[in-house]
Amino acid sequence: MIKDHSKRYHELTRLMEELGSAIPDTMGAFGKLHKSGIETGALTTKIKELIALGIAITVRCDGCIAFHVHDALQSGATNEEITETIGVAVLMGGGPAVVYGCEALEALHQFSVLQNG
Repeated sequence: MIKDHSKRYHELTRLMEELGSAIPDTMGAFGKLHKSGIETGALTTKIKELIALGIAITVRCDGCIAFHVHDALQSGATNEEITETIGVAVLMGGGPAVVYGCEALEALHQFSVLQNG
């Protein structure tokens, strides 16, 4: 069964907002951590999103894959940069990363279609 990564992205966004209402201090701190973690510094936001995607694949986090493919594209990553990131994740994560790399590739296809109309 192919997952709808865009739907997952939006569902998780809604649920994180709900969680933020329930535990505002924790989610507020997480939001600040996320913002400061992806701000351009020595590395661009795009590179940081690609790193986050590689980690998401190797730790096998479906929701993280949806978020970081989406956000990598939003930060200007190309399809080629994302697929090379999948390759690095496979190098580091082996067989299971191949499976989750395929999930990331499907997310890339889905978000690219949405982005390009």
